[in-house]
Amino acid sequence: MTPEASPVPPAHSARPTPPRENVWVNLFCNAILPGLLLTKLSKPERLGPVWALVIAVSIPLVYGIYDLIRRRKWNIFSVLGIVSTLLTGGLGLMKTDNLWFAVKEAAIPLILGLAIPVSLRTKQPLVREMLYNDQVLDTHRIGVALSERGTLAEFDQELRKASWLLAGSFFLSAVLNYFLARWLVTAIPGSPEHAAQIGKLNWVSWPVIVLPSMAIMMVALFRLLKGLERLTGLKGEELFHARKS
Repeated sequence: MTPEASPVPPAHSARPTPPRENVWVNLFCNAILPGLLLTKLSKPERLGPVWALVIAVSIPLVYGIYDLIRRRKWNIFSVLGIVSTLLTGGLGLMKTDNLWFAVKEAAIPLILGLAIPVSLRTKQPLVREMLYNDQVLDTHRIGVALSERGTLAEFDQELRKASWLLAGSFFLSAVLNYFLARWLVTAIPGSPEHAAQIGKLNWVSWPVIVLPSMAIMMVALFRLLKGLERLTGLKGEELFHARKS
């Protein structure tokens, strides 16, 4: 088993656990509010397409920076989210051809999909950040059980399978992102209609792209949990942190 895949963290860490990100606040700041601004305020008699785009892009950017400072935890997902936001604003303000919006939309999940299996060769595989992390699972207890039962090598294989499933979800997202952007963003760059279409893309991408990708991620998590039960002898809630009474 490679050193980076060792599932046994220190029993006690001096570093406090960073607070969890609020999923609903994330959704509101990164998709709902920017989409509303772009679709409702991009008309010339209101903010206009340029200012509507600037304000809409600034909201997820400011939220991303705030969340990174608050949780003191920089990771590839947050960084790529900020990069994607900056690219959206930059492409919109430069009135770039719509093809490049589609390329940008596909590039971010494609990079993530490629990074997940590649990160298995590092000390911090991304599958740990997404599925096997100590904020959700009792990784110390699991690691001890794996060591005692001599199943560390088999656990390494389970992580690899989960990594490829996660990568597949992002590859699917990249394909859907590209064609959805090509279908929805067709207006002349810099026009109010163009800004509104970008806002609509934010809205539509959630049910069309995020839900199928989340379904694959849930399959990966379920398979990993079943594998952990088999390899550790722990059952159900024993894999998770005990609830505080």
